[in-house]
Amino acid sequence: MSIYEYSVPTADGGELSLKEFEGKVILIVNTATGCGYTPQYKPLEEMYEKYHGKGLEIIDIPCNQFMGQAPGTDEEIHEFCTLKYNTQFPQMKKSDVNGENALPLYGYLKEQQGFRGFGRSVKGIAMKSMVKRLYGSEFLKSPEIKWNFTKFLADREGNVVRRFEPMEDMEKVEAAVEALL
Repeated sequence: MSIYEYSVPTADGGELSLKEFEGKVILIVNTATGCGYTPQYKPLEEMYEKYHGKGLEIIDIPCNQFMGQAPGTDEEIHEFCTLKYNTQFPQMKKSDVNGENALPLYGYLKEQQGFRGFGRSVKGIAMKSMVKRLYGSEFLKSPEIKWNFTKFLADREGNVVRRFEPMEDMEKVEAAVEALL
């Protein structure tokens, strides 16, 4: 099984097959417009502009599962992102990343790159405390997506090679992307 066997629903009611991105580096991000990490749209767009011509694709999947931080319709979310951050990368239909209604793609991503913790930074410790308080300590042991702006990186062969938790430095994300291009 590979990432190319999956598709995701588009905001206009269609389906985007990841097979269309075969041979490209893909960064898949579950996003939200009302999150403390929403400003990550800026470095994501900068990365897209810098590396898209070299083979980078970013797939934005809005998700409202974490404290309702992606309110609004797909159209409203798209309008917010394009007006505030001038995003040009593909934005999909708002979808679940955990639970029984999660996109099948996310089951595969979590299977390939499970949760390894938030690290020991101040932001990581704060995130662990918040997630534990909201969802319980057992949730921290699962591969589930813990919050908005979790990123998965796939290489040109469709292998899911990295998972980045939301608070990870975007410069590290960019360095990992650049290394695969």
